Amino acid sequence: MDVVTVFGASGFIGRYVVAEIAKSGARVRAAVRRPDRASFLKPMGDVGQVTPIAANIRDDASVAAAVDGADTVINLVGILFPGSKQTFESLQSDGAHRVARAARAAGAQRLVQVSAIGADAESDSAYASTKGIGENLVREAFPGASIVRPSIVFGPEDDFFNRFAALARFTPALPLIGGGHTKFQPVYVGDVADAIAAICNEPKSAGTTYELGGPRIYSFRELMEIVLKEIDRKRLLVPVPFPIATAQAAVLELAFWLPKVLNLGANPPVTVDQVKLLRHDNVMSGNLPGLEDLGVDATALETIVPAYLRRYRRGVWHT
Repeated sequence: MDVVTVFGASGFIGRYVVAEIAKSGARVRAAVRRPDRASFLKPMGDVGQVTPIAANIRDDASVAAAVDGADTVINLVGILFPGSKQTFESLQSDGAHRVARAARAAGAQRLVQVSAIGADAESDSAYASTKGIGENLVREAFPGASIVRPSIVFGPEDDFFNRFAALARFTPALPLIGGGHTKFQPVYVGDVADAIAAICNEPKSAGTTYELGGPRIYSFRELMEIVLKEIDRKRLLVPVPFPIATAQAAVLELAFWLPKVLNLGANPPVTVDQVKLLRHDNVMSGNLPGLEDLGVDATALETIVPAYLRRYRRGVWHT
């Protein structure tokens, strides 16, 4: 039975990847910082098949222990908001490099590194640049690594549709940064997990970079309109020029600085770095293989999002 180590297993994408990999019969090591908070992953496989283990992607020894004897290594670790120690550099570039080096040293046959559409070592966005640097470092350390670049990923636990739906409950307007013209190609988290599992089972995928996007491209404005429709709320959609959005994001970051330092889990609704990202479309280039090449049918946003945004409607109670 193959052994698959999944870094970031308890995260949004991670839980779906663990469930999909477990279906293949492989033994899954769910490498997370807090195994006590990842026990919900165990029922995704047979008894003893999924094992949460302690691993910090910033620590050489714990990463080496996590990949020891693994046939396949999957790295899903990434962040949208940096913290005191959890920085873009420490996780998305240095951390990715550490995992790749350890996987190579342990004799792993496959490595899948999850990056993002827009990853570019030369980007002025810290998120995009560290993703791009991470890709380069992974390739150097493990030439046969497969790189996966999804657009924004949606699903019940996502941080995109849920964030704006929650915001719309308490504010009279939603901002359209840059006028709301930025294009996205949202991809369903279940499709991303299916794609990663397919990559692990396809030897020809070694050394290949994949772009994962859904069946349709939307503008940011269109996505906000979908959110408001599904939560049955009327809100103003206010265009905000990039310079003004940058200034507002800087103020918000300052306001949320202390709660972040105190590790209270508070994140600003938008950051200066995210404003930089919104200056560029987040869609597939058409030059790289995608879901179809992996035998995965792209799931339409409209078939999934309404079910989990319903809880943001007035009078709807949930646990």
